[in-house]
Amino acid sequence: MSVTVKVAEAKAHLSELLARVEAGEEVIISRGSDPVAKLSRIHKDNELRVLMAEVRAARLRAKPVTNDEVLDWKREGQRF
Repeated sequence: MSVTVKVAEAKAHLSELLARVEAGEEVIISRGSDPVAKLSRIHKDNELRVLMAEVRAARLRAKPVTNDEVLDWKREGQRF
């Protein structure tokens, strides 16, 4: 999720915005209605390795999905 703030608001609430970025949110800073900068979290190499290991482990635990199941899920949201 991202939030857009104007420069003056970003200057006044920088600590709060940084806390939101650390929590995973993205902050766009605009001058008027023109976006000029984006604040996003910097992931450390170690964090990425841990995250990738968790994803791999979850994929190994997941049961295989058949083509019919995927097609059923696709049709589930369609209107007839």
